[in-house]
Amino acid sequence: MSYAAVGDSFTEGVGDPYPDGVFRGWADRVAEHLADHVGEVRYANLAVRGKLMRQIVTDQLPAALDMAPDLVSLCAGGNDLLRPGGDPERMARVLDHAVGRLRAVGSQVVLFTGVNIATGYMRGAIGLFARYYMNVRAIADAHGCLLVDQWSMRVLTDPRAWDADRLHMSPEGHRRLALRVCEVLGVPTERRWDEPWPEREPISWTEARRDDLTWVRTSLAPWIGRRLTGRSSGDDVTAKRPELTPLTRSAERAEHGSV
Repeated sequence: MSYAAVGDSFTEGVGDPYPDGVFRGWADRVAEHLADHVGEVRYANLAVRGKLMRQIVTDQLPAALDMAPDLVSLCAGGNDLLRPGGDPERMARVLDHAVGRLRAVGSQVVLFTGVNIATGYMRGAIGLFARYYMNVRAIADAHGCLLVDQWSMRVLTDPRAWDADRLHMSPEGHRRLALRVCEVLGVPTERRWDEPWPEREPISWTEARRDDLTWVRTSLAPWIGRRLTGRSSGDDVTAKRPELTPLTRSAERAEHGSV
């Protein structure tokens, strides 16, 4: 089978690095598990961090359409909604058109809602995100797409599911999401995405504030700086897997697990 992943940092896999520093992420994990299950998958990952909806549709969608893969995962819009003037309904119209084009070339499409986190910097924006995700659900229904509903995945609201930047998932968050995607695809896995998190010692108020200050200095301030100067984290980044290339069954993954 063939699989193309389209999107931004979420799909590129930011927060889940390989030893060489290239990001792995849930989409790579899903592709590897599919290869272990069916023998071989031709896989492309066109996603690039920081990209807006219009950039994904302009730069990535034509390549995915040319590939006409059996399966496309498409997640876009989060970066738009974190900027002033993000319009959930306008974005939904763009997404609906993109999904229609993918379905017209015969690709099954997987869409995503986001995680229901209404704390911290998301407190003021969660209403916009909720409106957009209701539209995503409607688009999935209208086009007969598969839907990965992260909104209902309460395990992903645990801080351990998130990287130190509080914007991208941690390796464990990506792993759990990959398990959920496989479940939606109907591909069996040995573990469950909703396994309870281990108990941990509570964090003191002082430790929490120290973590907040570190986050502001190392993550929030650089992010604001890029917004003010019109730069993006993906300006000098290209797709890590721009063409459909084979992934085959791996003895090592079979032993240790791909997800």
